Amino acid sequence: MPLLDMPLGQLQTYQGRNPRPDDFDAYWEKALEEMRNVDPQVELVPSSFTVPFAECYDLYFTGVRGARIHAKYIRPKGVDTPHPAVLHFHGYTGSSGDWQDKLSYAALGFAYASLDVRGQGGLSEDTGGVKGTTHNGHFIRGLDDEPQNLLFRHIFLDTAQLASIVMGFPEVDAGRVGATGWSQGGALTMACAALEPRIKKAAPVYPFLSDYRRVWEMDLAKDAYAELRTYFRHFDPQHQREEEIFTKLGYIDIQHLAPRIKADTLAGVGLMDPICPPSTQFAAFNKMTAPLKLEIFPDFGHEGLPGMNDKIYQFLKEL
Repeated sequence: MPLLDMPLGQLQTYQGRNPRPDDFDAYWEKALEEMRNVDPQVELVPSSFTVPFAECYDLYFTGVRGARIHAKYIRPKGVDTPHPAVLHFHGYTGSSGDWQDKLSYAALGFAYASLDVRGQGGLSEDTGGVKGTTHNGHFIRGLDDEPQNLLFRHIFLDTAQLASIVMGFPEVDAGRVGATGWSQGGALTMACAALEPRIKKAAPVYPFLSDYRRVWEMDLAKDAYAELRTYFRHFDPQHQREEEIFTKLGYIDIQHLAPRIKADTLAGVGLMDPICPPSTQFAAFNKMTAPLKLEIFPDFGHEGLPGMNDKIYQFLKEL
């Protein structure tokens, strides 16, 4: 079998290279406390997009640091008893997309919420306000500021806050909520399940934002990870701060959040993925203690994985 990364046997035991900050757990407990103290001021605005079997809304809430966050929210019509819900997270720089591709869950009798990540391609706000560079990338935003100002800290909290809001809707059964997404969406699925332990099922596909140092050492700090190379070239050209930088990135490294996940998890991996290298994904998966099933595609990279959407649909349907 051709190899981009380690052989599968090594991947299945790999534990990651990026350092974990000593105060990692305290950092996230304090972050969650900040989130819980925010008045979300939830607003549901009926959408101009309509279908006969579901109600479609623009959902707005206030996240940490005062950002107004948007998600598309769909719920089935005429379902009186609390029903399951699915949360969806999109890929890097993208958006929640069109309404049409979300309706299959409403047809199951599920509610469905798709987040617009703050500052990316959708309607959510990015309130900014960090010291240092804001050029060409989100996971480096805040690296020259205090760790609590990392942008992806706020984005991870947005996923947990969305989950809490949806779980609080009277039409939703809070014990039957799942999450899914690909690439950045896979990372946010895992972050959401880690920070909101009531998530029952999680279905991430080739998650981003894991094991930054491994990405660097593989010379794959390009494409989605290009901002890492950009940051070093502009702000630490001789790598005098390398340990500090990778340690600070450790706060927003999903491999360190993975042990907190309690959800039954189905994950997809392409072993020829040059964007989110397989070892970086396994660094997170191998730290999980929750039930995990991996769907492995030996000849596929960061692309469509045949049948994976159907597997996810069948998996989440069990909610």
